[in-house]
Amino acid sequence: MTPQTARAMASELDAPLEKRLGPVSKLLARHFGITTVGELLNHFPRTYLKRGELTPIADVPVDEEVTLIARVQSANSRRMHTRKGMLLEVTITDDADGGLGGMSLTYFNGFGAARDLKPGVRAMFSGKVTVYRGRLSLTNPRYALLDEGDDPEHVNRPIPVYPAVEKLDSDKIAKAVATVLDTLQLSDLDDPVPASIARRDKLMSLATAYELVHRPLQIEDTYRAQHRLRYQEAFVLQAALARRRALAAREEATARPPREGGLLEQFDARLPFTLTRGQVDVGRTLAEDLARDHPMNRLLQGEVGSGKTLVALRAMLQVIDAGGQAALLAPTEVLAAQHLQSITRTLGPLAEGGMLGGALDGTRVVLLTGSMSTAQRKKSLLDAASGDAGIVIGTHALLSDNVEFFDLGLIVVDEQHRFGVEQRDSLRTKARTSPHVLVMTATPIPRTVAMTVFGDLETSTLSELPAGRSPIATHEVGLTEHPAWINRIWSRAREEIAAGRQVYVVCPKIGDDGRTDEDAPEVLYGEPPADRKAGGQQELTSVVGLFESLGAVPQLEGVTSGMLHGRMDPQDKADVMARFADGSVQLLIATTVIEVGVDVPNATLMVIMDADRFGISQLHQLRGRIGRGGHAGTCLLVTKLEPEHPSRERLSAVAATTDGFELSQKDLELRREGNILGASQSGGRSALRFLKITQHGKVIEKARADAQDIVPADPDLHDYPGLALAIELYLNPEKEAFLEKG
Repeated sequence: MTPQTARAMASELDAPLEKRLGPVSKLLARHFGITTVGELLNHFPRTYLKRGELTPIADVPVDEEVTLIARVQSANSRRMHTRKGMLLEVTITDDADGGLGGMSLTYFNGFGAARDLKPGVRAMFSGKVTVYRGRLSLTNPRYALLDEGDDPEHVNRPIPVYPAVEKLDSDKIAKAVATVLDTLQLSDLDDPVPASIARRDKLMSLATAYELVHRPLQIEDTYRAQHRLRYQEAFVLQAALARRRALAAREEATARPPREGGLLEQFDARLPFTLTRGQVDVGRTLAEDLARDHPMNRLLQGEVGSGKTLVALRAMLQVIDAGGQAALLAPTEVLAAQHLQSITRTLGPLAEGGMLGGALDGTRVVLLTGSMSTAQRKKSLLDAASGDAGIVIGTHALLSDNVEFFDLGLIVVDEQHRFGVEQRDSLRTKARTSPHVLVMTATPIPRTVAMTVFGDLETSTLSELPAGRSPIATHEVGLTEHPAWINRIWSRAREEIAAGRQVYVVCPKIGDDGRTDEDAPEVLYGEPPADRKAGGQQELTSVVGLFESLGAVPQLEGVTSGMLHGRMDPQDKADVMARFADGSVQLLIATTVIEVGVDVPNATLMVIMDADRFGISQLHQLRGRIGRGGHAGTCLLVTKLEPEHPSRERLSAVAATTDGFELSQKDLELRREGNILGASQSGGRSALRFLKITQHGKVIEKARADAQDIVPADPDLHDYPGLALAIELYLNPEKEAFLEKG
């Protein structure tokens, strides 16, 4: 069954809420985008108030957690005298006349409580008892409003607390969910989990899971329901990925087998070094993929400097030998220009097809970026359309409507997380048949993330560094405890320059306006550190400010400095990089625009100012720019944070190891999981609520194996209508964007 057919089915979960709920459905749609029964049932509680044994007010123990049912006697709010905000003071009693006992409640800025806790309201309160001015008191207690008819069994149930907004609080959402559950034909639900799997793992039905997660009789019910729904989330996700792999295998592509005596053989014969075992193995895998008549969709990940670009170049040459062209899509103009220089230099005469001194059967490599002159752009467009250019390197400019290829056979996407779904699809449409696709990332990816974010791609990994790569020593430099070390940093830079080497200095912002570099790469997964998002109080080092001030530093007298950031004129950026590459600029002050692809083998020292403002993966990427020649590299992580600040743990982790895969796992552990599959990838809410990629690797692996057993034999899911419907409803095209990695 196709997703469209599944959606057309009469489904309880697909029913519109308006007919079930009336006016509250408009609030759910406006604030949460919830319009159907299924979307509401999948708006799960974020936590539960666990009710304790009910205690009469007269018997409550001081300094202990209690749960009690009482009635509001009075509620008064006033402005606080010593700080901004509102103080709500509530008096409660556990009988209507106040004869049994009373207690004071205090809420700081309790606007929701002020709205709910009116005199006469009956509610259940939970919190820690204290004594204030001789009276029993609860500060900011949790509460749940009760109806007069609530029986003891009901009030002992855990209280679900939903993600809510001021105009649609948790209590209103709970009532809406209850209304839907009471009117739902539970027996008609299409279960995404096949019955055979449910029996094997003794999973409760979907209907039971919905009932217990929203209206548990006891807190243990929620654990069992969440276990079932967690597996379902993993299974639906892995089935969607498996279906994409299976459908891609059906597509037709032009086979690009190796050609004896072609460019690839000539290139290999010219190499002045031996490929690593990993490069040979991955190269063989790519060659086999390209020789098939269905499209390759492969992720190539590897350590910084492991030689991914060389492996990709060899794949491009195989495609050119078979009559096709390759497009290399880079996220920034700096990186695109670096790729052009590196590939042209590496190919030598093989990149000078039709030119004096070029190889007879050579090809051409051209660049296409937005900042090129009209004449340059026209020439590149003509070379791409005529087929004279076997390799076309570009930024987003490659995606323009007027860019045409003679026979596009391979798309290589570098640092692919910088590109959206539509952009990659736009490039695909420029090929006669489905092109082969190679996605590269220099950010090592933990296995569980790879199985989910990149689960529709076959994965190859390069972990071995080529011979000649020098070790990099990384040191944490805490200026709070050692303020004089700043002078030592510049002395150390001068020592490297005096020895004929070069130095990077990386800053978190461009100028005094605090703006970061739009042209700089982003981390692949997770959220920025909390202190980084909040902006913090510390004054951040800027490229412009440091460039101006370093001229007055005695240790750097006579040193030729340059600066580089994404808001510079493209020609100025290219000039600075060229001067740094040829050694005429000795010290380069830059943003993270140099994070990927920049290759200056003579650079041996990197100073990262305010290093605490970057994530682990970014720091690892940055230091990969040094030690690329025959000399050892040193990376200094400079911070003004106190030693006990939690962000210092990230710096310690980076200083402790150069193993990118170990660091990627540490990165995932230290960060909040964030929207690994949510807004950061697709612009919508995350489809995952109970599945935590950082914690549930075994669940993901089991779901992946189960999906692989089912989907390849039935990619259209004819025999699994519930699964097809779940993919369509909860991984719809907007939310499924994170699956579009190829």
